[in-house]
Amino acid sequence: LTSLLCLGDCQVQTPCRIQKCTTDFVSLTSHLNLALESFDLEFCKALRAYSACTYRNSKVCRGNLDYHSAVLGISDLMSQRNCSKDGPTSSTNPEVTHDPCNYSGHTEAREHQGGEKTPPPPTYLFCGLFGDPHLRTFKDHFQTCKVEGAWPLIDNNYLSVQVTNVPVVPGSSATATNKITIIFKSYQDCTDQKVYQAVTDDLPAAFVDGTTSGGDGNTKSLQIVEKVSGRYVEMRARYIGTTVYIRRLGHYLTLAIRMPQELVMAYEESQDLQLCVNGCPSSERIDDSGRLPLPVMGQLLPQGGAAHPRSVYTLETATTKCHEKMLVKDIYFYSCVFDLLTTGDANFTAAAQSALQDVEALHPRKEHWHIFPSSGDGGVGKGSKFFVGPGLVCLILLVFL
Repeated sequence: LTSLLCLGDCQVQTPCRIQKCTTDFVSLTSHLNLALESFDLEFCKALRAYSACTYRNSKVCRGNLDYHSAVLGISDLMSQRNCSKDGPTSSTNPEVTHDPCNYSGHTEAREHQGGEKTPPPPTYLFCGLFGDPHLRTFKDHFQTCKVEGAWPLIDNNYLSVQVTNVPVVPGSSATATNKITIIFKSYQDCTDQKVYQAVTDDLPAAFVDGTTSGGDGNTKSLQIVEKVSGRYVEMRARYIGTTVYIRRLGHYLTLAIRMPQELVMAYEESQDLQLCVNGCPSSERIDDSGRLPLPVMGQLLPQGGAAHPRSVYTLETATTKCHEKMLVKDIYFYSCVFDLLTTGDANFTAAAQSALQDVEALHPRKEHWHIFPSSGDGGVGKGSKFFVGPGLVCLILLVFL
């Protein structure tokens, strides 16, 4: 029709679209796995779609070297894979190729639907709880709380995480986590509701119902992996782009989680009590306006108080002990010193070290891994005080000689 409307010297040339054919073929095959039985079937369907695309462009691409290379390449690949020239072809619509139970996959699909103006990649947030306990919120605020009893860390439309904290030392307001309950809420066809529960003497590698995964057995959109028997498990929820680490260190538990920001914020007003989102209530903070008096060295318990035998740390020995595990004197290092002085339990050193390792594994921004004291003396000031920057918890150790 175009040529009929063109008179005289008018020439209309349709561009060669061989590059589009090649891009579609790569898109159709990039996710295929050689180990799957269906590989040859799907690869041949993609090849036939590629061949049909080159045929549609054969006239306009006649003098294009890329076109001739593609035709020869298709022929060779069809021979290698014993593909018949006739048969079903793959759809070149990318919307049908994404995995609905893969969060990163359906965010990419949304980006494609946006056309040339692609939205930014999803933002991930980190929250962690360890020690006495020390809380790092999704906003990277660091607090030390007592929160005795059961408290919600996370409670949104996709996930609920609740921790139970118990007193560590008689006569002290310090607590530590001895129970964690996680509910992965049902989501489309990706998974039924799954409940996980850990306590100090039992860190299982399975959900409460005995299963180790959720969703289809092949895709495993939700899965538990035991890293160290009875001491360290990981949970990966692909459908919501979420990873959870739980560790058992001594008599207590630690937790670290990475989750997309848009899902973190998917909750109702009635669910605003979430420690990972809004931090601990002011009434539950151990520090009083950033000040946390510690007991006299060698007197961690009230006069006449009973306790199981344990070593007693001074500021110097606690600092040395923590420095053996953590060379960088950031907030995790000072939390370690604080925990040793408060409890005398060396397991809290490992808890602080592991908490920092979890940050490095899960926190999306490397420049935010470490939270440093702001004082020029490296964190220890006159009168044996720890200083931490404004907006963060300030641990000031008042040690009386």
